[in-house]
Amino acid sequence: MPKWKTAVAKLNLGHLYAFAICLTGLGLFTIYNQGALIHYTTSTWVWVYALSGAAAVLTIFTFQLPPQGNGLSLDSSVYLACIFVFGPSFSLTVLLVSSAVIFLIERKTVWWKHLINFAIYSIIIASASFSFTALGGVRGPLMDDHLLAYAGGMAIYFVLNTMLIVFYYYVFYNENLYETLKGMLKDTIIAYLSTLVLALVLVILLYHNHIFGLALFLCLSVLLSYAFKQMFAMYRDIEERANRDPRTGLFNHSYFELTLEVEMRKSRSTGSSLSLAMIDIDDFKKYNDHFGHLKGDGLIVFLAELLKKECGGAEMVVSRYGGEEFTILMPSHDTEQAKSFLDRLRKTLNNSYFEGAEIFPQGCLSFSSGIAGYRSDIHDKSELVDQADQALYYAKKQGKNMVHVYGHQSPQERDIDFSQDVRDIEQQLNLFMYKDLETFKHSKRVFRYAMDVSELLMLDSLSKRQFTLGSLIHDIGKLEIPWGILNKKEKLTPEEWEMVKWHVTWGKQMALMGDKFKDLAPYIELHHERYDGKGYPHGFKGEEIPRLCRMLTIIDSFDAMTTERPYQQTKSVEEAIVELRACSGSQFDPVLTEFFISYIESRQLRTKEAAV
Repeated sequence: MPKWKTAVAKLNLGHLYAFAICLTGLGLFTIYNQGALIHYTTSTWVWVYALSGAAAVLTIFTFQLPPQGNGLSLDSSVYLACIFVFGPSFSLTVLLVSSAVIFLIERKTVWWKHLINFAIYSIIIASASFSFTALGGVRGPLMDDHLLAYAGGMAIYFVLNTMLIVFYYYVFYNENLYETLKGMLKDTIIAYLSTLVLALVLVILLYHNHIFGLALFLCLSVLLSYAFKQMFAMYRDIEERANRDPRTGLFNHSYFELTLEVEMRKSRSTGSSLSLAMIDIDDFKKYNDHFGHLKGDGLIVFLAELLKKECGGAEMVVSRYGGEEFTILMPSHDTEQAKSFLDRLRKTLNNSYFEGAEIFPQGCLSFSSGIAGYRSDIHDKSELVDQADQALYYAKKQGKNMVHVYGHQSPQERDIDFSQDVRDIEQQLNLFMYKDLETFKHSKRVFRYAMDVSELLMLDSLSKRQFTLGSLIHDIGKLEIPWGILNKKEKLTPEEWEMVKWHVTWGKQMALMGDKFKDLAPYIELHHERYDGKGYPHGFKGEEIPRLCRMLTIIDSFDAMTTERPYQQTKSVEEAIVELRACSGSQFDPVLTEFFISYIESRQLRTKEAAV
């Protein structure tokens, strides 16, 4: 989905949510409070003002909770106590007065946020009051025989409060619903429960000690709010320390990994751009060896400070990846925007003086950088990291002090690199010549099919390279299977079949051992996944399997069916087509299956015409 459409959809959902909340909240306020204000006595208004003041004071003493930006105040205990002692109409009046006071105090907050907050509280108070009454609750002093009613009212209050906040973060900040809810319950449950318990304490104090009891409650709540504020400040400080590299003050590797997962999820759900840049200081070892580790550490800190300064206002996540390597995670940046930013950053470093920079071959400080852009067919964060790492490797290979975007070589360079990659893979496949000649020949045939299909699919050069080379190397893991099993003519035993299935994992590990073919790992690992989720090794289903891996599964199966194999009979092309269609939608992607069948049928037709 285009970015502008995603933004409009998100904006419309936010407006719809705000409108629905306001309409519901104001409606419930009107229903429960119609005409009640004009019947209040002077003493009733005294209690309204006293409790409204208490609620306003506790709102001022709000303390911050996870997720970032969420706050909790103990004013909910006042509203719950009002429900139990005075009823919903009185509670909503207290809410109205306290909201007006807060509006006058916090004038910097936009009016519609005050309105939404008022509406949310109205919904929660009305719902909790209804639950309390429905379960047999009676207004007045705390009664032991009505504990179920109190528990029900507090439970509804807590659940609605939590869910409305979680959905608010989902709508306005695009947070994951489940993760946000889990984070809130995990880190803040004690604070929420304290609010509920304090409500019962206030019921007792109000009924037996009146205004003095309210004053005692207010003192206790303010002290508790301060204690929670200190506790969560300490929690955030510890969390911050755990997420920071102690030398540079940047985020550490672990935090980068977690954030990358979150940002990839956001990009996948919203269609927004996401780029990852990896940065490596050029010739750092030379500087370190010449001046020593202390000066080398100083250079790392120098670059870290520059990254903080340049990336600070752009909502980028800068991390120390390890040693002299850094990462910059750039939400809402496509690869061209990322390259433009990194080139400016690189030139800024070139023009920055640092003691001893004259020993560098460039005569100045420099870094090389590789950029990879997130795509929907990237199913694992390690793929994006590997692509950025390969782009960084390419930048280094081209002479350093440059920024390279993954897959952006010139056509001539791509052709040269592709030919060399094919030769390198074929050298590895030559090991099959003495171990299993059929696997060698199968890999070559699948590669040729993939070359034809990549042209018909009109793949870009990068996708074509990955798809065709992945097809060529997809069975490399079979080198680890014992010769006797690999060439067995009889049907494999269950134990032997389990060993054969391991070839996808072994092959992936072989690809990941070097930098050059890391991006081919998904084709090796996932070519036996099924469209219905019953494949191996992960049981991925449908769109969870990258599109070109789904196509490789079809090609691999077709060639296996039409070629003599040790453990199954050979089929004619026509029989194989029937089998492909029979398994379409279960084993194979139905759309890609028909696409491949059309290619095979046209290929057969051309062969017949050429024979005539």
